[in-house]
Amino acid sequence: MSEEAPAAVDATVAEVPSGPSGREILEDIARASNPTINFYDPLSLADANFWDQGNEATIGFLRHAEIKHARVAMAAFVGYCVQSNFHWPWAMTTDGTPFPETNIGPEAQWDAIPGAAKWQIFTVIGALELWDEANGGLDDGLHYMRGRTPGKYPSFSFFRENVHFVFDLYDPFNLNKKMSQEKKDRRLIMEINNGRLAMIGIFGFMAADAVPGSVPALNNIAMPYDGNIMAPFGADFSLFGS
Repeated sequence: MSEEAPAAVDATVAEVPSGPSGREILEDIARASNPTINFYDPLSLADANFWDQGNEATIGFLRHAEIKHARVAMAAFVGYCVQSNFHWPWAMTTDGTPFPETNIGPEAQWDAIPGAAKWQIFTVIGALELWDEANGGLDDGLHYMRGRTPGKYPSFSFFRENVHFVFDLYDPFNLNKKMSQEKKDRRLIMEINNGRLAMIGIFGFMAADAVPGSVPALNNIAMPYDGNIMAPFGADFSLFGS
């Protein structure tokens, strides 16, 4: 009995996956994305243990959160630029109400759309979040805190096969199936850097509109907005303050 115990322990140890730790990956990404600043973690988040899930799970959560919010910021920045210059030419509602004019600014345009439309938008966002957390409905899917590559959004294959056809969010036509890992790593760094810049950009636009003169570089293009810029339902009722 005593001779067999060490063998059992060795077998357990052998099952632990090898490879770089979450912190090592973070440090590699930091060096690649900004060699000047390098790895910078003043709050020691890379050493944290969120919800007692372990440090590796915490780093997975943080990496996924940054990539996700970076993508939202990039969409917001592009949307702000487009929305400031163009709007759909057809009616916005079934009663013939047109889309808000571009000259009032994106924030006021948002206030001008009906509450029902806002709820539709937030419902879709919530559904996408749930799909991400549920691993795309796949029983063997990995959560991003349990080994799934951070930022990798699940396929809609389960929904497509059982409910209704819908394209995947990433690479819907499988054009990147043969992409090398080196190219994937390079594009990840590009996405992270573009996302960080987009976060600064969209907040710069919002600050310039809400507080005239706060961003001098945008003084000539800012569209003053006197509403509560942090209340997404401000035109109908306030969700985060009056």
